[in-house]
Amino acid sequence: MPSVANIKSISYLKSHAAQISEDLELNGNPFVITQNGEASMVIESVKHFQEKEELIAALKIIALGEKDRLQSKGITADKSRAQLRAVRQSRK
Repeated sequence: MPSVANIKSISYLKSHAAQISEDLELNGNPFVITQNGEASMVIESVKHFQEKEELIAALKIIALGEKDRLQSKGITADKSRAQLRAVRQSRK
């Protein structure tokens, strides 16, 4: 969760965009931008955004796998290993 120090008004964003960009690069903590006293957006570094997107994608894959497992659509670990061995041997 962002600290209270990283809550800024939209007018601050307009006049200090370069400084915000530098702060994001240095410490990575996102900024909550307010408009009329209410939170309206979050600004974060590209690195943080990409890491978050990768995590979301991984969680989606895990959730899909769990859904398949619960519906008995999967295969056993032994069968999976056997399939991998067969593919590796066919490539030799």
